[in-house]
Amino acid sequence: MQDRSDSRRTDRIREALEEMIVEGRFADGERLDEVSLSKSFGVSRTPLREAFQALASSGLVEIRARRGTFVRFPSLEDVVEMFDVMAEIEALCGRYAARRLAQADRLAMGDALRACEDAASIPDVEAYYRANHDFHAAIYRASGNRFLANEAERLHRRLKPFRRLQLRVRGRIPESLAEHTRIFEAIVGGDEAAVSCELRRHIAVQGDGFADLVAGYRAAVTGAKGAARARRPA
Repeated sequence: MQDRSDSRRTDRIREALEEMIVEGRFADGERLDEVSLSKSFGVSRTPLREAFQALASSGLVEIRARRGTFVRFPSLEDVVEMFDVMAEIEALCGRYAARRLAQADRLAMGDALRACEDAASIPDVEAYYRANHDFHAAIYRASGNRFLANEAERLHRRLKPFRRLQLRVRGRIPESLAEHTRIFEAIVGGDEAAVSCELRRHIAVQGDGFADLVAGYRAAVTGAKGAARARRPA
C-alpha cells in the first residue's frame, strides 16, 4: 500500500511533468525517457511510472505496451469541447449542492475558499491551483450524487493542465476568486438557478477566456515543436 510520502512524491513528479508538457518542453508524440527522467527527479522508475499512469488518465500521455510512454496533445477542438461538457457537469453539481447542502460540505467549501483567498493574496499560482481543486471537489461531494461527483472529478483531472494555463493569465486569479465567492454564496443561499449560471460562466471557454486558452495552447504546441527541433542531431 502506498503511504502518504510516496503519494506526495508521485504527485510532485506528475505536476512537474504536466507543467513541462503544457509549457512545450516535449513534442507531441515524443517518447518520454524513463532513465533520464528518473535521474532528473532523483527517483526510481516506480514513482515515475505511477506519475505516467496519472498523466495518462488526464490524456496528456499515451502508454503503449512494451514500447513506452508518449506525449499526446489533445486537439484544441477536443479541449474546448471538454470545457463545454465540464461547464454543464459543474452546473448540475452546483444545483444539487444548493438543494442538498450538508453542514460538513459547507465547512469544506468554506475552508477551500479561504485557502483560495490566502493563495490569491500572495499571489501563489500553484497554491491557488490546489485550493481551486479542493473548492470544486467540495462542490462535487456536496451534490450528494456519487456517480456525478466521480464523473466531474474524472473530467476535472483531464482538464487540469489547461486550467493551470488559464490561471497564469494576468488578472485571472482575482477574477476566479470573485467567481468562487459568488458560487459559494449562491450554494449557501440555496439559489439553484444562480449557482448553475455562475458555474457555467466560471468554467465555459468563451470570450476573452477562449482567446487566452487558444494563446496558451498554441504557445505550448509551438514550444514543443521548437524543443523537438533543438533535440534533432545536426
